[in-house]
Amino acid sequence: MPLVDSHAHLDFYDNDRDEVMQRAFDAGVRTILAIGIGEGPESMHRALELAHADHGTGRPQVFATAGIHPQEASKASDEALAKLEELAADARCVAVGEIGLDYYHVENPLPEVQKAAFVAQMRIAAAARKPIVIHVRTSELATPAAKARFGAADAWADLLELIGEYWTPTGLGGIMHCFSGGPQEAQRSVEAGFYISFAGNVTYPKAVGIREAAVKVPAERILVETDAPFLAPIPLRGQRNEPAYVAHTAAAVAELRGITVDELSGLTTGNFHRLFPQTA
Repeated sequence: MPLVDSHAHLDFYDNDRDEVMQRAFDAGVRTILAIGIGEGPESMHRALELAHADHGTGRPQVFATAGIHPQEASKASDEALAKLEELAADARCVAVGEIGLDYYHVENPLPEVQKAAFVAQMRIAAAARKPIVIHVRTSELATPAAKARFGAADAWADLLELIGEYWTPTGLGGIMHCFSGGPQEAQRSVEAGFYISFAGNVTYPKAVGIREAAVKVPAERILVETDAPFLAPIPLRGQRNEPAYVAHTAAAVAELRGITVDELSGLTTGNFHRLFPQTA
């Protein structure tokens, strides 16, 4: 069964992108969602350029997103948001993201700055009638310095509150990318209309909550991804990740759920195309 990598930073591969895409195709990956955050708003268009490029035969088809990462929220100027609005109108841009909240690093923008950028981008996505791709890390994982700076602020709680107010009423849904919560956060995300996407960290033995969530997420809401070039799955942890390795994550999630890899591939591919029918 074909696979979809629902989250990869293809524009981060400068020297061997064609080889990376060939390996992905050889591994059964037929569709890649290229995430358009770039290295900041000034380069968030690069993923869409890749979605429009001719990659030749025997390569996965590429679709794109565009968005301002929460770590770059202080750069969500009127100009940057206008650029995002223009990119989101493109037919090959199927979602706005990755956007959200992240209180993990001490140098991240303050919560109020992140929240303002998040709400502004949800409004752009709603106007474009595009789903959103969410980045959020539980504040329990934050560095000690970040915990000291952000205090009692909780990224998951703040995120779900804003989604409930600004996003769920649109009925557009989206993806919780590189899911880092547990079964409770997964359930609340599904209730809010989201698909849950598991990355290489679901293969890590210490990721107990993530692995429990991977078992309990409804079959019709599960996706797999790489977040390449980050978070390579076991047995490749520590190496540069790439879309071909989504096969390892799919195998791990299938084992957790007690189904075959083909069954898991069929579920996740069908779910992706249901969320983004233009990619089928």
